[in-house]
Amino acid sequence: MTTPPMLRQMRHDVWATEKLLERCRSLTNEQWQLTAPGTYGSIQKTFAHIVRANEGYLNTYGVIPQPFIDLGASVDEIASRLARVHGAVEELFKSKEIDFDRRIHDERRKKDLELWVPLVQFSHHGSDHRSQIGTILTLNGLEAPELDVWAYATSEGAITDF
Repeated sequence: MTTPPMLRQMRHDVWATEKLLERCRSLTNEQWQLTAPGTYGSIQKTFAHIVRANEGYLNTYGVIPQPFIDLGASVDEIASRLARVHGAVEELFKSKEIDFDRRIHDERRKKDLELWVPLVQFSHHGSDHRSQIGTILTLNGLEAPELDVWAYATSEGAITDF
C-alpha cells in the first residue's frame, strides 16, 4: 500500500516539531521566554500555539477532542500533547471514509470549507512558527536543528548515501 503524500507531509511536520522541542528542552527558563521582533512570541508560547493549532485542525476530523492545550502550558505538557497530535495524525489516515474534497460547515471557525484545507494549513502553520523559533534561537547565539524534509527523509531511511 502506498503512503498518502499528505500523511508523509504531516508526519514530517510532527517530527520537525518534536525535534525542535527536543533541542529546546535544554534551554533555561529564561531562554524559553526569549522572543524576537516579527515572531509570534516567546519560544514557549510559540510551541504551545503550534500544538494548540494542530489540535484544532485535527478536531475538524474528530480525532482530537477539546479542550485544547493552554498557551501557558509547560514543556512537559507541550510534549504530551504533541504525542497526542502524532497519534491523531496516524488515526486520521487509517480511515478510508474521508473525502478530503468534500465541503463541510465548520461551526467552530464559522466557515464552510473543503476538508483538505485544515491538513494543508497544519503543515504550513507549523513550518512558519518553527522557523520563527529557529530565528529566536540563532539571534541569541543558540543552535537550531535541521528540520527540513531532507533531514526527515534521511532519519526515516528514505535517503541514503551510495
